[in-house]
Amino acid sequence: MSTAVANPFRFFALHVLGTRRLTPSLVRVTFGGPELREFRSHGLDQSLSLFLPHPGQEEPAVPIELGDGWWQAWRELPDDVRAVMRSYTLRALRADADGVTTEIDIDFVLHGVEDDGSGIEAGPASRWAGRAAPGDRVLLLGPAVADNRAIRFRPPDGTDLVLLWADETALPATAAILEALPAGTRVRAWLEVPHAGDVHDLTTAADAEVTWFVRDGHGAGLGSPMALDGLRAAELPSAERPYVWIAGESGNVKLLRRHFVSERGIDRRAVTFVGYWRRGLTEEQLREQGE
Repeated sequence: MSTAVANPFRFFALHVLGTRRLTPSLVRVTFGGPELREFRSHGLDQSLSLFLPHPGQEEPAVPIELGDGWWQAWRELPDDVRAVMRSYTLRALRADADGVTTEIDIDFVLHGVEDDGSGIEAGPASRWAGRAAPGDRVLLLGPAVADNRAIRFRPPDGTDLVLLWADETALPATAAILEALPAGTRVRAWLEVPHAGDVHDLTTAADAEVTWFVRDGHGAGLGSPMALDGLRAAELPSAERPYVWIAGESGNVKLLRRHFVSERGIDRRAVTFVGYWRRGLTEEQLREQGE
């Protein structure tokens, strides 16, 4: 079923192995399938494109048999047929004794499935994840080369302080980054989540200080006071070469980037910022704006 699209990325036909509710806002879905033996990634904030079926479909409708022409043909399918595409980050992968990938985890934010205080209605991906069951079939566009351009977290050589900010959509990537950082790495992280129940221990060997902000019914919209005011009040450790990674709602990401560069004086070349979503817009609308 799978067809190479463009090295180092390709399609992988996968199925659900199991699900686990992590917090009120996050559910982990584990995927497997023979094609994962070609999946390669260093992890961190590895970006993936996941294609999901509509209710009643056995598998997502993506014309990958057309090779490089799949994108345009997929766009031309009827709305109720065309597979739902959403961007996610890889939470974890597992391999056998020979280093062959056997399973991957993706954590889904369940916006709107419960009263998460985001003001966001449940989208098709949240609804799919909320009812996912073993055997459900999906299609993944992901890396076949471990070091690829869809990994954005790249501290320059000589970085002596890592600064992280994320909302719940970037929490899986943040957790993966923290797990990968070596002992002795100085880290300050600020994480914004909807519920107190979303606060949980994060595994890391780094010298990390993590601050959680809980919205508790307050929306995650543009200019979230938790995001900016919380950082302005923070006293940062001294550092000669700090590196900043910011990910989440695009309006907040831009404000926080301006804070680190203009107010903190950090070199803009040492700031990585990624808008995972934009309040009031679907991912389809965001893609259209970018075209």
